Amino acid sequence: MTQPATPTDIVLDRVNAIDDEVLEELLKEICSSPTWATLVRLARPYRDRIAFHAANATAMEALSAADLNDAMAGHARIGTPKPGDATSEREQAGVQGADDALLADLAAANASYEEKFGHVFLICATGRTAATMLAALRERHPNDAATEREIVRGELRKINDIRIDRLLDES
Repeated sequence: MTQPATPTDIVLDRVNAIDDEVLEELLKEICSSPTWATLVRLARPYRDRIAFHAANATAMEALSAADLNDAMAGHARIGTPKPGDATSEREQAGVQGADDALLADLAAANASYEEKFGHVFLICATGRTAATMLAALRERHPNDAATEREIVRGELRKINDIRIDRLLDES
C-alpha cells in the first residue's frame, strides 16, 4: 500500500524537477555562495528532507575561504537586519526591542570583529536574543582566523538548514 504524498514530498518533487538555472537562483536565496548553490543543485534528486540537508552539509564542507566570503556577503550585520528583508528581520527577531545601550554594545563589538576578521560576525540568530548574540560575539572574538572560519562554516550550515526547512514547509 502506497503512502499518500506529504506536502514536503510535493515540494521536493517540484524542487527536483525545476530548471537548473531557476533552482540555482532559488538556492542563492538560501545561501548567496554561487558555489554552494551549484553543489547543492548537483546533489539532486533529493529523496527527502534529510537528503536535502545532507547536500547542504556536503556543500558547506567543500566551500573555500572565498566561497565562505560569498556566503557571508548575503547576511546582514547582527543587530541591524536589512530593512524590508523578511528573512533578515525574521532571523534577527531577537534584537527587536533590545535597549539602545545593548544595541550600541552590539554595534561596537561587531565593528571590532569586522576589523579583526574582515567580514560580518555570523551566527545562527534564530531563537537568540541580542544579549546572547553579543555574548557569543565576545566569546568568539579572541579566535584566530582559521578557527573562526570553521565556526562560521558551521553557523552557515545551521542557517541554511533552517532556510531549507522553511522552503519545504512553506512552499
